[in-house]
Amino acid sequence: MQITDIKSRYEAIFESFGSPSLDEHINKIIELDYFLPYSSTFFCITNTQDLTFQYVSKNAKACLGIDAKKLHSKGMRYFWSRIHPDDIDKWLKALNDLMGFTLSEIPISDRNRMNYTWNYRFMNSKDEYVNIIQNTTPLDFDNNMKPIIGLAHYTVLHSKITLPVSASAKFLNAKNEYETKYYSNFSQKLLMDGISNRERDIVRLLVLNYSSKDIADKLNISPNTVDTHRRNILKKLNISSTGELIGLLKMNAHWI
Repeated sequence: MQITDIKSRYEAIFESFGSPSLDEHINKIIELDYFLPYSSTFFCITNTQDLTFQYVSKNAKACLGIDAKKLHSKGMRYFWSRIHPDDIDKWLKALNDLMGFTLSEIPISDRNRMNYTWNYRFMNSKDEYVNIIQNTTPLDFDNNMKPIIGLAHYTVLHSKITLPVSASAKFLNAKNEYETKYYSNFSQKLLMDGISNRERDIVRLLVLNYSSKDIADKLNISPNTVDTHRRNILKKLNISSTGELIGLLKMNAHWI
């Protein structure tokens, strides 16, 4: 797929109305970058309207071997050119479905509490494809409350790890716990296919070693309901115990 084709499809997904101010969302984040240690993650402030990075953190060089200034100056189209060709269509479909879900299913008042995750393979400076898991939180919206400016956090994983392209949308509830509102796999059937979003939330908390009572409190449901979900999860996955489930998922954390 040509970069011009990607550009037209991407712009159609993020077509915006109105031009909100960006500066107030950016300055503090840039200041924080000075204090962050070097690691296998980096972040960018993305502008879907002019296809630019408003800022690229210094860790981009350590993660990808590509200088942050180069990514900043060349913008999104250069970034897209380094995504694995086999992942382009799946990635664009993931973005389109996430945007469609947000506009049709998430009330305007809740959109500033949403968080989105997707993944793809990316060519680093050594011409090796590494895995990137991108987690984006909207910072600013157009006049129709369509997210257009985002804080994107990138986790870079080894090229030998096989990750299907998937996407999820989560909502930060009143107890500051993320609830899965949307999940889709765009590559192949996963272990977690067939598990509801509520069951996915329970599995995530089980992996963090929360008890049924703790989970019930965090999700505002009864402990009996949690136990019912746990039994249903084991039945769906044909697993005999919660311990077996947790052990399996900890070895394959990207599934949840």
